[in-house]
Amino acid sequence: MHNTAPTPAPAARKPAPGSVEEQDGMPGAPAGAPPAVPPAGAGATGPAKPAPRRNPTKDMLAGLVSALAIVAAAGGIVAAASFAPQPAGSRPIPAVQASVPAGASIGVCPGPARLLEGTEAGTDPQFSPESATAETVVTGAVLSAPGGVLPASQLSTLNGTPAVEIAKGGTQPAQSGPQDLKAGVLNSHRVSGATVLGADAMAGQKPSAAGALKYSATDGDLQGTAAANCTPPANDLWLAGASTTVGRTSVLVLSNASSTPATVSLELFGSKGQIQAPGSRGLLVAPGTTRSIVLAGLAPGERQLSVHVRSAGGPVAAVIQQSVLRGLTPGGLDFITPGAAPAARQVMTGLDIQDAGGISAMTGKSGFGDAGPALNITVPGPSDAVVEVKLFGRDGQKALPGGGVVTAKAGSATEISLAGVPAGRYTVSTSSDVSFVASARVTRGVNGAKASDVAWAASGVRLGSQHVVPVPQGGDRSLVFGVLENRATISYAAVTADGRIRPAATADVAGGTTTSIKLPEKVEESAVVAYVVSASGDAAYGALLLQQDGREDISTLALMPAASGQEKVAVSLGY
Repeated sequence: MHNTAPTPAPAARKPAPGSVEEQDGMPGAPAGAPPAVPPAGAGATGPAKPAPRRNPTKDMLAGLVSALAIVAAAGGIVAAASFAPQPAGSRPIPAVQASVPAGASIGVCPGPARLLEGTEAGTDPQFSPESATAETVVTGAVLSAPGGVLPASQLSTLNGTPAVEIAKGGTQPAQSGPQDLKAGVLNSHRVSGATVLGADAMAGQKPSAAGALKYSATDGDLQGTAAANCTPPANDLWLAGASTTVGRTSVLVLSNASSTPATVSLELFGSKGQIQAPGSRGLLVAPGTTRSIVLAGLAPGERQLSVHVRSAGGPVAAVIQQSVLRGLTPGGLDFITPGAAPAARQVMTGLDIQDAGGISAMTGKSGFGDAGPALNITVPGPSDAVVEVKLFGRDGQKALPGGGVVTAKAGSATEISLAGVPAGRYTVSTSSDVSFVASARVTRGVNGAKASDVAWAASGVRLGSQHVVPVPQGGDRSLVFGVLENRATISYAAVTADGRIRPAATADVAGGTTTSIKLPEKVEESAVVAYVVSASGDAAYGALLLQQDGREDISTLALMPAASGQEKVAVSLGY
């Protein structure tokens, strides 16, 4: 490679007067500036050719054309980018189904029925039992997982103190197959206050467990039979069918089995509309305690009263102890339990109606107007409800004396009489174009001089698979099933005190009918404690009906929902 020395640049010259540079208004380069580069094709020593005169208008047009071309090109780039694949960070992410394991099974059982001591006004009254024969027991059952493994389960007090252990949990029985089921049972355990029947979850599945309380007495002002399911606590509950007229006592009992304080507000619906009652808001229920509210202190003189319980903080269980005293004659008592949430259809079954003639003679007497069967329809919304009522008995649908179509006023509780219906056991279906809540009242006893009893049937849920139905001991016990349309097949297997689940029997129930099955006291010398009920086919509903030989006692319990197991919820991500 050879290095060539650079050729010296020509000396800068000063432009002469009148040269092209001055004629175009272009001044010469200042002193010390680098030399001008000669035009292409000119020799290093040749004379400089004059530069052509520039046209400003043409230069401006050329610049505009260039600018428009740049803008058009940029627009094309943006349009192309809108059709190009987006980066991962800006693409929407579809919702995924996340598995949420179910928790423990918890059912809060109310305490025994008690008489008020002192005035009915105010809240938190003192109670005083007056019956020498009163007895209150809790009966329950817990099913195992396939293979016979029982979940840890127990009956405890409201503050969590263990009372009775039902099963230790986690023990594999000897010689059990993969599909074998066992049961842990609680057979008529006597209680003196509110209790909690609980069972732990197993492998992310909610256990199948249920309990029921039964109160019975043959003397005193509170004689009769009252029963209630041990219900799971919630933050929104509806109870329909209370009464605060003379001789009727309605006590709302709120129980908080959680570790969080509950602040409860009550919405009251009477026959003339919603009732704005001072003292019905901000009721504090401490953890592990109960609080009693005498409803006559909030809404006196109401023949039909429904209560909407809403809790902020801890969930609560709610029940209304409803009793009747006509002069010196006991008119019965019952526990009004929460029914289904407001909906366009409500179904109640397990209604045992007495002879229409005897009921008519009874209700015609002064003070006995509520001694007959009736429906309570409560419409919480702003629009009236046109309610169609259908009554299904053993042989099919029965005509109602009033025609079966009633208008229920918005924001109020309406009573629909079932007087004149032939004696029998029934299922009642109510439907409307707006949402409402409902319950049904049935009575026993047609002699005004003797003690009678009353029961309230809460609206129930459609039957599915593996409902646990506790069956308290004593008296006549019947399972009542109603099917609204077409047909349904219902299986029911007895659970005995030895923890065995007996082979299931089946019932084929035609649509538009009600079937009643009397339950035995024992199976192979072992007491029957519960049943496992499953249904297939069209919509079926069920209840447990309790009565007493030689007495007018009656109570009915809607079947509780089956365990839901593991659930899935949609989880979406975004920003």
